[in-house]
Amino acid sequence: MEQREFGRLGRKVSVVGLGTWQLGADWGEVDENDALTVLDAAVEAGVTFFDTADVYGDGRSEQLIGRYLRERPDARIFVATKMGRRLPQLAENYTLDNFRAWTDRSRANLGVDTLDLVQLHCPPSSVHSSAAVFDALDTLVAEERVAAYGVSVETCAEALAAIARPGTASVQIILNPFRLKPLEEVVPAAREAGVGIIARVPLASGLLSGKYTKDTVFAENDHRTFNRHGEMFDQGETFSGVGFEEGVEAAVEFAGLAPAGATPAQTALRWIIQQPGVTSVIPGARSPEQARANAAAAGLPPLPGATLAAVGDLYDRRIRAQVHHRW
Repeated sequence: MEQREFGRLGRKVSVVGLGTWQLGADWGEVDENDALTVLDAAVEAGVTFFDTADVYGDGRSEQLIGRYLRERPDARIFVATKMGRRLPQLAENYTLDNFRAWTDRSRANLGVDTLDLVQLHCPPSSVHSSAAVFDALDTLVAEERVAAYGVSVETCAEALAAIARPGTASVQIILNPFRLKPLEEVVPAAREAGVGIIARVPLASGLLSGKYTKDTVFAENDHRTFNRHGEMFDQGETFSGVGFEEGVEAAVEFAGLAPAGATPAQTALRWIIQQPGVTSVIPGARSPEQARANAAAAGLPPLPGATLAAVGDLYDRRIRAQVHHRW
């Protein structure tokens, strides 16, 4: 699989990574052995980048990755985690003492001395503009608790504020055919600054797979049931903020753009890979088959210009009015 330079880190990561929110919680139950099988399938397919967080399953996702790393010491995996959501979302909780405690916990969960990358986990907007916060992050690097730091954001404005900080190594942001706004300013600014872009929610919580109908029912403990209107966390994390029924209709049209031999999900991933400045896209997977299919998107031929134009037209007609002004 293609490996891309990770901005200021001097490391390369696979252009398709693996998001591991599904292995922790909020997507229904995933058995531990099944989770390890998913990790292994991704690695065997060429994935070298895992993304997790300390709150996915209250550390379960990190612990599963840590176990996998112990069992597969030959696998050279770059692991990005996140911190900041173990306390109420108040700017005053983003302190050096808390950063030390959170990263110590993640290091223990993952079984490593130094975290490859820690990201602020969608904190309050004011945090991205705080000099004290970034000074504290620099201290974590100096203390070798972390090799580098980045941010995971909800809005383009937050991303631009973080990119302006000289120590920021990466920005994780929602980017998919139903969320095009980051292409206007964020991705170009990151390219110019040498900051990596991690594209998350690449399938709009599964909408872009084309597998759902308006009658699809998700489990009660699945965020696609309990967070459709932002009841528990930012609405943009669920279906990219697009209304479910409208999203299903748009997904049917998107599926018609898939080239022969590619699924709609693979087409969405291929579209993201082709955006200049994207370092890695991190789809989740709940089965080895999903992990392998996602990784295979990296080997697809580039989408032609006509398809790229059609994606832009679909967004303008069906999606822009819902999401563009909000994020």
